[in-house]
Amino acid sequence: MAGCCEQDLRKTQNLELQQRRMLWIVLCLNAVMFLFEFTAGWLVDSTALMADSLDMFADAAVYGVSLYAVGRSLQLKARAALLNGTLQFVLGALILAEVIRRSVLGTVPEPLTMSVLSVLALVVNTACFVLLSRFRGDDINLRATWVCSRNDMLGNVGVLLAAGLVSWTNSAWPDRVLAVGIAIIILHSAVKILREASPLVRSGRLTPPSSLS
Repeated sequence: MAGCCEQDLRKTQNLELQQRRMLWIVLCLNAVMFLFEFTAGWLVDSTALMADSLDMFADAAVYGVSLYAVGRSLQLKARAALLNGTLQFVLGALILAEVIRRSVLGTVPEPLTMSVLSVLALVVNTACFVLLSRFRGDDINLRATWVCSRNDMLGNVGVLLAAGLVSWTNSAWPDRVLAVGIAIIILHSAVKILREASPLVRSGRLTPPSSLS
C-alpha cells in the first residue's frame, strides 16, 4: 500500500513538473510576441494587431497565474481561474476602447506589417496550442490556457485576412472590425471561464471543465 502511495505521489510530482515546464515555454513565447505585435501595431496604426497583441499579453498573464496554480489546493486553483477570466474581460473591454479611439483619429494601418506579424504570431500560437493540448483535461486553469491559444489562432488568421482587405480597399474598417471581433472572442471566453470558476470558488470543489469550449 505504501509503495502504491509513493508511486502515485511521484507520478503527480512528475506531471506537475511537466506542466510547469510547458507553461514557462508558452508564457515566454506569448510575452515576446506581445512586445513585437504591440510595438508594430502602434507604429503602423493597426488596431487589429494591437488587439491581437493584448490577447497575447492576456495569455501570458493567464499562463503565469496557471503556473502559480500548479500543485496548489483546489480552492486556489478555482481562484486562479477566476482571476484569469477577470483579466481577459478587462483586456477585451480595453480593446473595444482602443477601436473607438483609433476610429476617431481616422488612421489607416500598413497591411504588409500586419501580414508578417500575423503569420509569425500564428506559428507561435500553433506551437502553444500543440503543447497545451496534452494537458487541457488536467484542471480548469490548463483548460483555460488551451482555450486562449485556440482563440489566438483564429485571431491570427483574422488579422491576416484583415490585412488583405485593408490593402484592397485602402480603408481602416477591416482592421477595426477584426479588432472588435477579437475583443468579442476574448470577452466570450472570459465569461465562460468566470461561469466555470465562480461556483468552484464558492464550493471549493474542482469538477471537470467540460463547459469551456
